[in-house]
Amino acid sequence: MPRHLRPLGALAAAATCAALLSACDSGASGDGTTTLGFVNGANTEFHTCLQKAVTSQASASGAKVITANSQQNPATELSNIEDMISRQVDALIVQTVNVDALKGDIAKARSAKIPIFLTSVISSDTTDILGAVVVDLPKVGALDAGWVGKDAAGAPAEAGVIAGAPGAASDLLVKGFTGALPANVKVVANQPGMFVRAKAQDVAENMIQAHPNLKYAFVANEDMAFGALQAFKAAGKNVEIVTVNGTDEGLAAVKDGRFAATVANSATVTGQLAVKNAVALLKKQAAPKIANTPISLITQENLSSAPQYCLK
Repeated sequence: MPRHLRPLGALAAAATCAALLSACDSGASGDGTTTLGFVNGANTEFHTCLQKAVTSQASASGAKVITANSQQNPATELSNIEDMISRQVDALIVQTVNVDALKGDIAKARSAKIPIFLTSVISSDTTDILGAVVVDLPKVGALDAGWVGKDAAGAPAEAGVIAGAPGAASDLLVKGFTGALPANVKVVANQPGMFVRAKAQDVAENMIQAHPNLKYAFVANEDMAFGALQAFKAAGKNVEIVTVNGTDEGLAAVKDGRFAATVANSATVTGQLAVKNAVALLKKQAAPKIANTPISLITQENLSSAPQYCLK
C-alpha cells in the first residue's frame, strides 16, 4: 500500500473528524454545491496524510468533504458507504481496505446513482466507477526487490517479508516484491504486521530467531520498518531493510543507513489528484479517468529527489 500536504485549517478539520463518520466542511469556497464523501481505510501515516490532502484540495476546489474511517474492516467500509449515500453526497472517494469488498461497495453506490472514485487500488472492471488515482503497488514492491537483487549480486541470501493487513494494498506490494526477486534470494518468512509498529516488531523478533542468517527484510510501510529495525538491533543482527512510503522519518532513516531503501509514493499527490479529477469528471471537464501516482526508489544516492509525502 504500499510521502505526501496539510495547512492549519486542514489539520483542524482532520482533528474534528470522528473515528467513523463526521461532517468535515473543509472551508469550501463558492456555492459549495459539490459534496464529496471520503471513506478512508485506516489510521496509518499514509491514511492520515491522504485525508489531509483530500480535505485541503477540496477546499481549494470549492467542494465540501464528509469523512469516514473503516478501520481496516470491510463491513465497516460498506456501512460507511451506506451512510454517505444517506447523506446524498455527489461522489464517493474510497481508499478501500479490501479489494474483494469493492464489488459490493461499487454496486451499492451505483444503485444509489452516486459515482465512486477509488484511490491507491482499482477494481478489475472500471466501467462502473467515476475514476481512480492508483499507485502501481506491484511495481513498488518490485523496485525494492530490484535493490535487494543488486545488493545480493548473485550470492545466496535469505529474505523476510513483513506484510501489512491482508486483502488490499499489502497483498499487491508483497506480490510485486516476491515476484521480482532473483532466484538466489529466498523468502524464508512472510507474516503480517497489520501496519502496526509494535506488531511488526514482534513479527521481526520471531523472524530473526527462526532465521538467524536473515540478510534482507521487505516491510510494507516505514512505520512497521522502524519496529522491525528495533527487533533486529536488539538481536544484534544487521538486516538490510527495504520499505515503502517516503515520509520525512523514513527518508532520515535512509540517509543515515538504518533503512537501505524506500519507495516514495506521495500520499499528498494521491489525495490531491483524487479530488481534482473527481470534481472535474463530475463536471464533465477534461481529466484522466485513471491517473497514476508517481513512484521512485529512494536510496542515499538520490534523497533529494523524493517528493513531499505529507502536508506541513
